[in-house]
Amino acid sequence: MQEIIAFWLTEQGLPTAYSSLGVSIIGLVLILLFCSISFYIAKNYVLLFIHKLTIASKNTWDDLLFDHQVFSRISLLVPLVLLLLLTPLLVNTDSLLATVLIVFAKIGLCFQIARSISSVLNVINSLYRQTASERYLPLNSTLQVIKLVVYLVASILAVSLVLDRSPLYLLSGLGALTAVLILVFQDTIKGLVASIQISANKMVAPGDWIELPKYGADGDVIEIGLNTVKVKNFDNTVTTVPTYALTSGSFKNWRGMLNSGGRRIKRAIVIDVRSIKFYSQEQLEALKSVQLISNYLAEKQAEIKKETAQAISKAPLTAATINTRQLTNIGTFRAYISAYLKQHRNVHHEMTCMVRQLPATEVGLPLELYFFSNDQSWVNYEAIQADIFDHLYAAAPLFDLRVFQHPSGHDWHSSKVSADA
Repeated sequence: MQEIIAFWLTEQGLPTAYSSLGVSIIGLVLILLFCSISFYIAKNYVLLFIHKLTIASKNTWDDLLFDHQVFSRISLLVPLVLLLLLTPLLVNTDSLLATVLIVFAKIGLCFQIARSISSVLNVINSLYRQTASERYLPLNSTLQVIKLVVYLVASILAVSLVLDRSPLYLLSGLGALTAVLILVFQDTIKGLVASIQISANKMVAPGDWIELPKYGADGDVIEIGLNTVKVKNFDNTVTTVPTYALTSGSFKNWRGMLNSGGRRIKRAIVIDVRSIKFYSQEQLEALKSVQLISNYLAEKQAEIKKETAQAISKAPLTAATINTRQLTNIGTFRAYISAYLKQHRNVHHEMTCMVRQLPATEVGLPLELYFFSNDQSWVNYEAIQADIFDHLYAAAPLFDLRVFQHPSGHDWHSSKVSADA
């Protein structure tokens, strides 16, 4: 081919001294022209035809090949292969231009093949996410390690082509740089070990809700990578956390709550101690109209009547005194809360449900409610919690109890009006 071009240039009147340069220029132009045409055909005709076949097929996995640009990256191999094949035919192999073009084509092929392999690995990862029943296999981290190795091999081959040395020669030199390589890739090594530990111990998986206050992460895990874990927070921001931080530190995983079927509610109502008192018989009769505690009151009154009769028979002179058993408004309110929670349709009745007194503080006596809602959705959970405590705050005055709060301007104004009256 070079002789044909040289003969044609001679016929056109080009001096023999410039024949070699002319052959190189025309050869370069022809190479670039053929490579451009081949890339245009591959991208605009071949890829379009393959895309139509993909759309027509009933499979879904072949759509991922286009989503991850597998065919697009493979199409770039066509002009590089033509560049490698046409250069010896159209350009003098002993010239610097031919050497540069061949080296460029080989380096391009190395990295383009690496990019194509990376795209195929992305397809495998996407298929795994769609079909895998077990989420704890560290496939994403493993694929990232494979990508790293592929690109490392491509880089070594590229350097060996530029230096015109065997790749084994470079690999032997890397052995002396082991300490440096470990220092450079220490995060990658720690991330790989951490991802294996995470999957082996089933510590966290994509989709889990985790909290890492140290890194400001509070949301769902969307990706566990070789070096980082991406957490989508509830404000739609994304926090990136080092993978090894999940094994070197502590974090909270809410997966157990989601799998249990219930979500805990643990809040207290603080009662003003000065409003706690014994009930009179008239007050107890009035409370019997409250259906949730009518049976409770009847049972307690029967027990108290029996114990009081026994006490009087033993000591007739000391009839009903403060030492005898009596019902209090806070105890009755506690029984009412328990009955209310047990009949509530949004309370998980197979999990712990109790109302307990906490030690009194300077602000009053806390009544803590400890139970689980049967709806784990955040919005519904907050609504259930609010509805229950709305009811209990409104019901407290029916038991002659005051819920504690620090005095406000309204309290001062009300007390002043009462004093003036």
